[in-house]
Parts: sequence; structure tokens; C-alpha cells
Amino acid sequence: MPFIALGLMPELARALTERGYVEPTPVQAGVVPAILAGRDILAGAQTGTGKTAGFTLPMLQRLQAGAPQRAPRALILVPTRELATQVHESVLAYGKYLRLRSLVVFGGVGIHPQIEGLRRGTDILVATPGRLLDHAQQRTVDLSHVEILVLDEADRMLDMGFIADIRRVIKLLPPQRQNLMFSATYSDDIRRLAQSLLHHLAEVEVARRNAAVDSVEQRVYRVEKDSKRALLSHLIRDEDWSQVLVFTRTKHGANRLTKQLQQDGIAAAAIHGNKSQSARTQALAGFKNYSIRALVATEVASRGLDIKELPYVVNYELPNVPEDYVHRIGRTGRAGASGIAVSLVSGDESGLLKDIEKLLRKQIPQVRLPEFPPAPPPRDHEEPRGGMRTMNGSRQENTAGRPVGDRVVNSPSRGGQQGHARSGANHRLARGRSRGLSRSRG
Repeated sequence: MPFIALGLMPELARALTERGYVEPTPVQAGVVPAILAGRDILAGAQTGTGKTAGFTLPMLQRLQAGAPQRAPRALILVPTRELATQVHESVLAYGKYLRLRSLVVFGGVGIHPQIEGLRRGTDILVATPGRLLDHAQQRTVDLSHVEILVLDEADRMLDMGFIADIRRVIKLLPPQRQNLMFSATYSDDIRRLAQSLLHHLAEVEVARRNAAVDSVEQRVYRVEKDSKRALLSHLIRDEDWSQVLVFTRTKHGANRLTKQLQQDGIAAAAIHGNKSQSARTQALAGFKNYSIRALVATEVASRGLDIKELPYVVNYELPNVPEDYVHRIGRTGRAGASGIAVSLVSGDESGLLKDIEKLLRKQIPQVRLPEFPPAPPPRDHEEPRGGMRTMNGSRQENTAGRPVGDRVVNSPSRGGQQGHARSGANHRLARGRSRGLSRSRG
């Protein structure tokens, strides 16, 4: 079925054709006609299923038919800066042949260019809740003309504690509007929010609730906690992995693992909430162009990262919330591509693994632990701590009875260390400039 059969105007179909999209995905086929008809939507679909286009395309068509205003007529709320940027890029791409203006605002960058953009006027505003409320408090944004509200990654926004901010934003909107709510997973909180927000809704669910995408091959390695770093380095080097997205629980852990991977000769960078927007943009750019081989991330990156055909996701540490496992591994296996999700599970994480398997309603296959060399000894300036590993991953004490290993390093490290990229050559971390404001007329 071609896109135009969904009722999309020729200008939108033309933009889709230029991007190589021929037929709609199941979620697009389900939501586009309902949105064009003015229905409220509650859509459950895994990441990588085309849901951004699912709400962007009919939203653009509905706005094109209306009268232009200086104040936003559509508001798209998203949880992270990265997702805000990517959604805005989709708005620009699909609306390139329409006379509609769009703007993106998020924190971590200067607010004054955003204020200037809002003063010039926009039809579509993509925003994170915190920065949007900053603008509302300063009275630099008028939300009284919003006709369409989109909550993208609604479950993630609730997980990140944005429910109060969302309710504050909703109070600033006109009561009569179309509401579109998209969520990769369903929970009681999502249901309650939907009941208070949506009316005469059409519910579209493409994948089973909280299910992991079928195109992702999942593996578990049972390994001692102190041997995880050596195993990860072995897998990346000896199995020639490139573009590996590695998840840790904490920002400190991400910084420490990044430095350790760099010491192992693997080009790595960290991305998390304490990184500046420019550093996050630079790390992501290096990862996409293969100068960074391993991107170490906290939960902030489990949503909003759009990396075409990302082949590998590694759970260096299992998440405390089982649903976050689905979000993490959903970064690979997108848009029909295959992917591999590897979890390094230590003994103290057995309960977390059981919770994840209960959510998935299946056991994740456990793979035999390969032989791998121990982690390299600490640098001269590092305090010995931890444990050397034998080839089978067992712990070895030094003669003084103190374990040998790496000292915890607090300072974040930069990318650009020597490592292996797709070409096998050494690269430097791609330099990029981050701009918090992007505005274009189609």
C-alpha cells in the first residue's frame, strides 16, 4: 500500500519518496488515517517502527490546511535533547514542500536564541518539558493556540519524573485540541495519564506490550563483576565489533568504563546528563562516523538516539527497571535491520535478569563464556585495587594479599584515544558544534 493511499497530500508523499520510503510501516498505517480524521491517539509501538513519521506526517497535513499564526499550533513534547533534535529533523524533512515553520527548544544551551526564534513565530514547536516551562515562566512562548499536542516517549518522560511538568504544560494549553500519545511500553501511570488526557481515542498497538523487538538477537554472559571490563574489551576487539552502544547505570560508571576502554586501545566516548550538549553532540557524531567505536551511555541515551542500523547494544550493567531493558536494546534492530543485544550479568544481578525475563515472558539464551585475557595492570599513577583475571575470568590476588586492578577515576575522559574503527585505522574524534536552536521554513 503506497503512502498516498493513507490520504496524505502529494507534497508529503514526494518528501517520503525522496527519502526512499515506499510503503508505510504497520504503526503508520494504523495512526495516520486516525490522526487525519482528528481522533486522539494512544499508540504503543517499539522504537524503530516509524512512529515519528506516524504522527509528523498527518500533523503537517492538518496544520497546512489551517491559517498561520505567530504562536505555535502544534507542540511536541519529548524527554531528551537528542530526541528533540531528531524529531525536529524529521519535521523539517517531511515538511520541506510545505509552508510551515518549526522550532526546537531544549536545555543545556543558551535560551536567548530560542527566545528570538519564538518571537519570529513558529507553527510547530518541539520541546523538552523543563526548557518549555522556562520559556512559559519568562512569557516568551504563547501556548494558547496549540491545536495538536504530541507526547512522544510518554513512558520515558514519566520514568524521568516529568509528570508534574507535563501537567503544568497541559494547563497552559487550550482545552479543545487533538492529543497524540506515543509510548514504547505501557504501565498503570501511562494508562492514568491517557485517561485524563485523551478523549474518543483510537488505540493502536503494533507490538505486544513491553515486548523486545523480534529482530534483536539477545544473549547473556554470566561473568564476575570484576571481569566485565576485560570481557567487553575482548568481545569488541576479537569479534571486530564496531558501533557498540554500552549501557551503565551511573554517570560515574560511564566515565570510568570509557577511560578503561581507551586504556585497552578501544576508541570510546561517554554520553550522559552531566555532559554538555556540545560534548554529547560531538561524541554522537564520532560514533556515527566510526571514529568512536564504543559509546558508553547512561539511561539518558536509551531513548532518542537514532543511529542507522546500529549493530550492537551491550548491557554492561542491567537496569533496575525491567522496562528500561526493552528501551535499551530497542536502539538496535530498528526499521527491519538485525541487531545483537548482549548482557553481562554478574551474580548480584540474577534477580534483575529474572525480572527482565518475566517481562519478556521468555528466557534470554545464555552463551558460554569465552576465554579472554585479564585486564591490563594499572597505570603507574593508579592505586592498585580490584583483581587480575586469569584466562577463565577467575580472580587472582597479588603477593601482599591486595587485589590488583584499576583505581576509580572520577574525571570524564575525552574520545580520540587510539582505537579500531570500521576501516581499522586510527581516527580522531569528530569535531562538531551543537546548536540548541534550529528553525527553518519549508
